[in-house]
Amino acid sequence: MPNHRASISDLAKQLNLSVSTISRVMSNHPGISDATKQRVWELAKQLNYQPNHLAAALRKGRSNTLGVVVPHIDGHFFALVVKGIETIANRAGFNVMICQSNEDAAQEKKNIETLLNAQVDGILVSVSLYTQDFQHIEEVRRRGIPLVFFDRIMESADVSAVVLDDYQGGYSAVQHLIEQGCRRIAHLGGPQHLNICKNRFQGYAAALREHDLPVEMCRVHFSDLSILDGSRGMEQLLLQDPSLDAVFSCNDLASVGAMQVLKRQGRRVPHDVALVGFSNELFASLTEPMLSSVDQRGEEMGRTAVHLLLEMVAQGPDNVAPRQVLLQPELLVRESSQLIPSEQTL
Repeated sequence: MPNHRASISDLAKQLNLSVSTISRVMSNHPGISDATKQRVWELAKQLNYQPNHLAAALRKGRSNTLGVVVPHIDGHFFALVVKGIETIANRAGFNVMICQSNEDAAQEKKNIETLLNAQVDGILVSVSLYTQDFQHIEEVRRRGIPLVFFDRIMESADVSAVVLDDYQGGYSAVQHLIEQGCRRIAHLGGPQHLNICKNRFQGYAAALREHDLPVEMCRVHFSDLSILDGSRGMEQLLLQDPSLDAVFSCNDLASVGAMQVLKRQGRRVPHDVALVGFSNELFASLTEPMLSSVDQRGEEMGRTAVHLLLEMVAQGPDNVAPRQVLLQPELLVRESSQLIPSEQTL
């Protein structure tokens, strides 16, 4: 059988040894003679035998696998998060099983079920844009599986999470626009049940108020933040207030849509309307003009989240107090918002 994978039973049969003896050889048990070990290893090499580490780990109560649920992996941010997770997990001897919800709450629930059925040792999750029912997350906690959120979280005092200071990110973006001389600053925001979107909007509003500028809801447009949403939102904002001179967008995709509309209407960026996005996607430095954006420290977020999870796996989730780590954002000033020449990155 050309596709047959050699098993311990095959080795035992050909060598006329017990399966337990072969197993002890594979685990380098000291009670087996060197001659027997040599016979076993020679045949294993000849048959290209590969030990089933997963089965062995499960017998010991461990899968040595961590589960990760992300909303999507086609953007730069979540790709960096996964890179950080895999780097630390692999170094610690764990495999990583990645699932995408594709911004679908029902798919996210299926992802969690898949990871539980795979008996992963812990789960890292960033919730979808539409997740408002967290029963599937509570099931993970009920089963005592170590759980850590990152970026988009279930807001609760008793969960472990690694998030960006999105409030500060929004505040810094608008502070920068005000320093550039902008006074009528609009906001392309996301769903307010989502922690990241709510906090970025609150940072936007706080920066305006601190500089005695009004928070006008006619200058705020909430959507799901796709490129198309950014285009439609920008069109609506200009209809409601043609005098606006800046836009802070909750993500870079919506910023691109906004920029397209501004160009079609003959408005120069940044001279007529300055623009700042959020996430520092790869394309932010490829747009014309290049897009100012808030960097989310994706790789650091992934590394920090998996460190928390591994601590819970090692000690047991009930023995580790819930912790929430707040990472600081960095505003990367590029051409789309820089009206006043400066070498300083805020």
